[in-house]
Amino acid sequence: MTQCGCVSAVNVSLNCYNAVKIKDFQYKSRACHLKLGSGCFSGSEFMGTSLNVAYNHVIKGRSLNDVYPLQVRCIDYPRPELENTVNFLEAAQLSASFHSSPRPSKPLKVVIAGAGLAGLSTAKYLADAGHQPLLLEARDVLGGKVAAWKDDDGDWYETGLHIFFGAYPNVQNLFGELGINSRLQWKEHSMIFAMPNKPGEFSRFDFPEVLPAPLNGIWAILRNNEMLTWPEKVKFAIGLLPAMVGGQPYVEAQDGLTVKEWMKKQGVPERVTDEVFIAMSKALNFINPDELSMQCILIALNRFLQEKHGSKMAFLDGNPPERLCAPIVNHIRSLGGEVMLNSRINRIELNNDGTVKAFLLSNGNMVEGDAFVFATPVDILKLLLPERWKEIPYFKKLEKLVGVPVINVHIWFDRKLRNTYDHLLFSRSSLLSVYADMSVACKEYYNPNQSMLELVFAPAEEWISRSDQDIIDATMRELAKLFPDEISADQSKAKILKYRVVKTPRSVYKTVPDCEPCRPLQRSPIEGFYLAGDYTKQKYLASMEGAVLSGKFCALDIVKDYELLAARGLSYAEVS
Repeated sequence: MTQCGCVSAVNVSLNCYNAVKIKDFQYKSRACHLKLGSGCFSGSEFMGTSLNVAYNHVIKGRSLNDVYPLQVRCIDYPRPELENTVNFLEAAQLSASFHSSPRPSKPLKVVIAGAGLAGLSTAKYLADAGHQPLLLEARDVLGGKVAAWKDDDGDWYETGLHIFFGAYPNVQNLFGELGINSRLQWKEHSMIFAMPNKPGEFSRFDFPEVLPAPLNGIWAILRNNEMLTWPEKVKFAIGLLPAMVGGQPYVEAQDGLTVKEWMKKQGVPERVTDEVFIAMSKALNFINPDELSMQCILIALNRFLQEKHGSKMAFLDGNPPERLCAPIVNHIRSLGGEVMLNSRINRIELNNDGTVKAFLLSNGNMVEGDAFVFATPVDILKLLLPERWKEIPYFKKLEKLVGVPVINVHIWFDRKLRNTYDHLLFSRSSLLSVYADMSVACKEYYNPNQSMLELVFAPAEEWISRSDQDIIDATMRELAKLFPDEISADQSKAKILKYRVVKTPRSVYKTVPDCEPCRPLQRSPIEGFYLAGDYTKQKYLASMEGAVLSGKFCALDIVKDYELLAARGLSYAEVS
């Protein structure tokens, strides 16, 4: 097993392309042996001037400033060549259409509720088209489902563990358009799964760089003999043939089946689901394969197998509000738009004809505009729907779309954990989904002496109302299986310095069977009212890519409706 990109107990060398200040020393050599008092990242901009960590506590007589005798290897891989893929080019063309659209004689004022990725995307592309978006966010932080907060020690904790795939063409274009490609820390092209029957061990699917898609994915599967036997691989491949031959129409037709039902129908051994697709289902939608629509899995597999770098992963190099959302806001403001925090919508005020007159904020202010967008989670939209809209089929179908609960756990330990990687890891635990040692994987969170594990606790429905301590206790019991030599449930080994539990009672929409017909288009039947969000109609389902693409589609509909909306604004101005 390669040691590249992981925490290793052996001496290692790595190439340092950036000058990095560690404890006020400047390291500039291209090859340097790194011990646990120093560190190096390469391949993207470094965010701070010092990686000092001010922990002066003492546990059982040992100072936490002690340096542990192991080596940390943190490598950013080069950005993959994504620009020539069909999906990337289509996304780039859609982005370019906003710049090339005719400049409006009178820009529309478009009021957008929700500053998550969907709302930010909508506002960004409307501004590119020459309009004036006003983005209203209820909370005091940007990002929605990618929000994060800083604690009193200066450490960040996030809503979720966010991974940026090569198969996210609109997200990748967005980074490029903002000039922040270097903020993505690309990892080696692998998928790494814990082995529950072999505590502390992992099994890898390594995608060779020299092979094109889908051969690189096929090779990765064939080379892994620890999780699936050859007969299981063959039966799974045969089961997938209809999806490979039938393409998108076949994929969409599987919306009515759960993953478990589809596997049984295709004659795929149940152990394939147990070994691979429980982990994959929880990573994609935070639920198990007996609930998840097979369409969701097939869409992911299609992207991963059809694009050479589709399954390649990157971490953001710091907290999402500052490293991703703030550049979007700066772009919007530079083009005349505005973003307002602490602006919670209390009610949608209607005109006599049932169209939107204004958004009434909780502070009593009325915000009027030429068009209105709701880019909040679907559950919030349903709470604020005006009574006279609720029986309209377009809105009534939303009843089936419900956000799934999810819990994100952060644990800061008193030492550097050895049994981890500079990568996303699939826990294959009954309680945990994916996790990462963010003290290694993310520059802003880097710490040479202590690990910070960020873990997704899923499925979370039975745990969302439980106390933080209950959740931490359960998490530690699972971690004791993943780190048998380093972590015990009673903390007799690694000690917890602190923890944060972030609960989201309603996150992305739950992708259960027969949801697809309920997903709305971005243009509503109410003139001048639009929707954006990963639950709206777009091919990437509940994901960051889906949120960004929904915002582009929403902005595109508004641009297309310019003449109608401009005339509507004039007519209401004359009436008033």
